[in-house]
This record gives sequence, C-alpha cells and structure tokens, in this order.
Amino acid sequence: MQTEIVKMLYNERGYVSGQEISDALGVSRQAVNKAVMALRDKGFGISSVTRKGYLLETFPNHLCEEAVKCHLRTKLIGKRMIVLDTVDSTNNYLKKLASDDIEEGMVVVSREQTAGKGRLGRVWQTKKDDGIAFSVLLKPKLAPREIGAITPLAGLAVCKAINDFCKIDSRIKWPNDVIAGKKKLCGILTEMSTDFDRVEYIIPGIGINVSHTSFPEEIAHKATSILLETGRHIDKNLFLATVLNYLEDELMKNYYKLSGQSLGEYQNLCATINRQVTFARGNRKISGMAVRIDSAGELEVMLSNGTVATVNSGEVTVQGIY
Repeated sequence: MQTEIVKMLYNERGYVSGQEISDALGVSRQAVNKAVMALRDKGFGISSVTRKGYLLETFPNHLCEEAVKCHLRTKLIGKRMIVLDTVDSTNNYLKKLASDDIEEGMVVVSREQTAGKGRLGRVWQTKKDDGIAFSVLLKPKLAPREIGAITPLAGLAVCKAINDFCKIDSRIKWPNDVIAGKKKLCGILTEMSTDFDRVEYIIPGIGINVSHTSFPEEIAHKATSILLETGRHIDKNLFLATVLNYLEDELMKNYYKLSGQSLGEYQNLCATINRQVTFARGNRKISGMAVRIDSAGELEVMLSNGTVATVNSGEVTVQGIY
C-alpha cells in the first residue's frame, strides 16, 4: 500500500485527499494515515492540509523501495524488491531466497555491503550509502553453456544507464567492469545454480560507486565514483530505477543473448578492444591485441604469431587501464 500511495502522490504532483486514496486502494482513512506516517518515518517529506489532503514534497536521500518503484517501468525486474540497511552480500542474500522458489525478477538492494563479492574471491566493502549494491534473480530457460551473454548484457545496460543519467562517458572493461577514464566505476559478478543441463537461476550482482569521495590507498589509483566524476550528488532511487529499466530492456529484448545490435553497441562501448591485453592460459601469461567480442560474449585476442585466442573467463589485464 505504501508504494501505491507514493505513486499516487507523485503522479498527481499536488494534493490528494485521504478519501481519494482510501477509495482507490479500498482501505480505510485510518489505514491511509498510518501508511503516510510510516512513509514519513522512511524519509518521505509528505505534508498534510485539512480539506486538501496529502502532498509529496521530497523523497528520501537514501535507497528506499517505494521511491525506486515510483520510477520503474519494468514488467518483471524489480516488481518484487527488498531494500536492506546492511548485508554481507546481496548475492548471498538472494541465493538463500532463490532456494525457496522466489519468482524471477526479485531484486535485493542494500545501503551497505560488508563482504561484497568480487572476481577471484575478492571482497568489496563500502561505507553506508556510498554505493549502490544490488542483485537480480533471473530464471531463463537456458542450458549452462548458453548463459555467456548475461554479464555482457548487464554491463551494457549499466554503462548506458550511467551515460544517460549522469552524462559520463563511461566504457566497459571486458568482462565485468564499467570504467570512467581509466578507473573502475562499477563491478559485476554473475553467479548461477544448475541442475544437470538446466539453469535453475542466475544472479548478476552489481556494485556501483556513487557517493565515494575517496578510496583506500591500495585501490585509489584505479577506482572512482559518480560524485568524483561529476562533482554532483545524484538521486540514488531514480538512478537505480533507471539502471533496472535499462537492465530489463537489454535482457528481455535480446532474450538473454547478444543480438547483432547489442553486440555492436557493446563493442562500441568496450574499452578493451584494440588494446594490448594479458591473460593466463594454464601457468603461462599470454599477451596480444584484443580485436573483438564474439556472439557468446568471449574476448578474441590476436597473438603475435597471427593466431586468434578466445578468452571466456579469468583475469585480463588491459594496457593503460588496470
């Protein structure tokens, strides 16, 4: 009910009577008043005037389910959402829910992650409300070998959302980072559960640096935030809704695959292409020129002997970035 009240007040952009809300939602005036008080406790600035009703004046500065949903235009992703104050990892939290047969599209967001997951077992921590960390539950009817496009499509969605919303010329560092200049702005970790030749669920976990003013010394040279890049504080709720809208667009219109259009967009935004890269193959370090991304989301690298190596996972160092 609280989400519906916020949407009514937001769409009206003026006073809405308690009776009108009561009639629209089929609840008592007392229930409406109780819900409004709860929204005020969450940080919504809602004023009330006798005989005029309620007016939505401000949204919370922090992440809030009702505020995010007010701006969503998705049909699936984010229709069910949990916003936590703190959690070890949104991926871990959602994996526990997934085992209870939660429906596809569930989003878990946290204002703080104490043990966020990175590639190769790295842990990522941020102060409360500095970043946006969220995970999405997907249940596509795919075989495990067919899920290679999920991370590239998520990266494409986040990159396009950042560029549109923040007016930053962000780029994708294959396979799972979004960068601004030569510094990391966002990381993506995709995990899945399979049953023989069937995918049970896939969970892309996405962490975006938003309000950071500084980073620990060991990563300060390779990390940045939207605030550092723009000098502006953004509306986190509207921004997250924008990211989720883009994410659903990319995943659903492409049926979880890299179409010709999405692959072209990805390659145009990929900072890895046409750079020297180094990757591991067994115990050897191999270097070459990154030339393209294939339709499976794999990186093709031209080696010095003229052969092309395909890289589908692992750590890739990109010359001039990190």
